[in-house]
Amino acid sequence: MFNAIDHVELIREVFRYAQAFQGKTFVLQLDDAIVLRSTVVSLMRDLVLLHRTGIRIVLVAGARQRIDEILQRYNVDCEKHGGVRISTPDAIPFIKMAAFDAANRVMTSLSGQGVNAVIGNWVRARSLGVVDGIDFQDAGTVDKIRVDLLRGVIEQGSIPILPCIGWSGSGKPYNISSRELATELATALQASKLFFLAELDPLTTSRYQVAGDVDSTPGGRISRLTVEQATRFVDLNRDREDDLGCELVGRGLRAARHGVERVHIVDGRSEGVVLQEIFSNLGVGTMVHANQYQSIRSMTRADVPDVYRLMQPLVQRGLLVQRTEGDLHDSIDDYVVFETDGMVHGCGALHIYNERQAEVAGLAVDDNYEHFGIGQRIVRFLIEGARRAGLRELFVLTTQASDWFEQLGFRAGSVEDMPKSKRERYDYARNSRVMLYEIGETDEAVSSLASE
Repeated sequence: MFNAIDHVELIREVFRYAQAFQGKTFVLQLDDAIVLRSTVVSLMRDLVLLHRTGIRIVLVAGARQRIDEILQRYNVDCEKHGGVRISTPDAIPFIKMAAFDAANRVMTSLSGQGVNAVIGNWVRARSLGVVDGIDFQDAGTVDKIRVDLLRGVIEQGSIPILPCIGWSGSGKPYNISSRELATELATALQASKLFFLAELDPLTTSRYQVAGDVDSTPGGRISRLTVEQATRFVDLNRDREDDLGCELVGRGLRAARHGVERVHIVDGRSEGVVLQEIFSNLGVGTMVHANQYQSIRSMTRADVPDVYRLMQPLVQRGLLVQRTEGDLHDSIDDYVVFETDGMVHGCGALHIYNERQAEVAGLAVDDNYEHFGIGQRIVRFLIEGARRAGLRELFVLTTQASDWFEQLGFRAGSVEDMPKSKRERYDYARNSRVMLYEIGETDEAVSSLASE
């Protein structure tokens, strides 16, 4: 059924992101298998839309499949070791041909959308050399990127396209990994986002080993990894050297450690995947992020309308008591909100009654985000705040979430356990259960905050 409110919220979310990303740089690595698919037309259309909204787009053209085709056509043998092509001098002319052909296909697709695109030589490379006794011959690695020249092209309103070829200072060509190039390019440009678009099934908790709690969807897709979580992911899956998902998380981790705010690993076969990943907090792929993507902070007066709107579905279901916007303004210092990219998706309050007791109240989470553990994080944050304030006990009133609070360390209490002023206002018709939480000096429930 059509829900106008949901559509309005989606539109607001898109506009907020569009404004936030204006003037930012996005680097996208496109596997050539994606460029050959029929969906490439819509992909390029989406990239042009981003370009025209003021986002600076830089593309890296993968050519692995095209290189295989060209080498096979001309009967040139090139072995691979550890996923790296041993590029012989005889093969380099054909590798260059394939790499520029792949880049030209990207440029042609963009030109069909009325946008200027430029293929250029902005990468200085050096020989990969001999590694563990293997001579990789004319396979190379990125040595330096001519950021000044590249930015000049961007300032002129064109979209740069980089093939997977670099040149030494003396002009010798080297075959370099497009994924390595995209990683180093995003780092050099200090890009806001780096995208890897590949033929790749979603990264899920059932396919990969993960340590501790990671943000995942109900279907098990790993939606976000912090730098620390990505580091553990790489360590736990180190035996899967040839796995594309592991490689991309590793490259994303490197980029995040060197200043790239967010790295997105997405299945390029899906329609509209880039827009869905950018303009939705939930996304459709896996993101490795270095900046503080989410935060719990004090509520401001500007947040009150969003918090009030967030609470209404829970009020209608009988989970929360009704509060007016005036009520929220009156107790604004008690509230915190859970914010993602400037948008409020959760809230909660700590009402202090005396030097010993406080109430956890007004806990609400957007239904679309409840599986990310936001409610639990807010409660832990409030517990930590109470502990720092020297309080000894918390209580909460709940009609349907007592089991959930028990999992957080609360236990059943009674009306008599509450402060007198709260007891006098207790709604016996509502008949809420009272749950208690005793705060220790070193509280196990809040100790995990350091890792979140």
